[in-house]
Amino acid sequence: MSWMNHDKLEKNSILLLGFIIVTVLIGGIVEIVPLFRMETVIEPVEGVRPYTPLELAGSNIYIREGCYNCHSQQVRPLRDEVVRYGHYSLAAESMYDHPFQWGSKRTGPDLARVGGKYSDDWHVAHMKEPRDLVPESIMPSYEFMLHRGADLGSLKQHMKALKTVGVPYTDEMIEWAEKDAAVQATGEARTDTGGLVERYGENVNARDFDGQPHMISEMDALIAYLQVLGTMVDFEAASAVEGGAQ
Repeated sequence: MSWMNHDKLEKNSILLLGFIIVTVLIGGIVEIVPLFRMETVIEPVEGVRPYTPLELAGSNIYIREGCYNCHSQQVRPLRDEVVRYGHYSLAAESMYDHPFQWGSKRTGPDLARVGGKYSDDWHVAHMKEPRDLVPESIMPSYEFMLHRGADLGSLKQHMKALKTVGVPYTDEMIEWAEKDAAVQATGEARTDTGGLVERYGENVNARDFDGQPHMISEMDALIAYLQVLGTMVDFEAASAVEGGAQ
């Protein structure tokens, strides 16, 4: 009897199309509806914060230059990945990324844990001529970033847009965006009366990243972004919580 019903379905194209549509709709609803409730798919992790304005400018440059085409930002929960790159990626680490930079191809290494792994000078040298540090690299030179001023004027509008999609930027953060970026790139965060640290927390790298105190370059912004990747979460504490939950 079931075979006869199946045979009838296959021979009636309109009926088959109707069942396909219903099946796809059901599957779509099951997958999409939970995403409208962020708290059900992303477990909050202490320490994760929105990017500072300078880091956000660096993220924009990273996306503009297509860095995601060769570098992923997602450590999979596999032994060889964890041994090479560090703790596997947590969903909460990307909750403020629009778009996220997980990636699926690695011509170069994964960058999810690159923050603090190398010095600012290393990054500058690597961006100027990658083969000076990694002889087998096929990465192009990005020395031009040293001579281009970072686009700080558009940060307010970008932060307003991100706020509409759930990134918890406050009106104060948006208002001080350009000043905060300048303060972070010149290393004046600890003496800044405007309050970069008060707005974004103690875990803010503030210094002259590219070694050019006379300007805030795209290199400053990009290195500020790279140096924060993977540094917001205390993975030992997160692992302890996971172990307790089990």
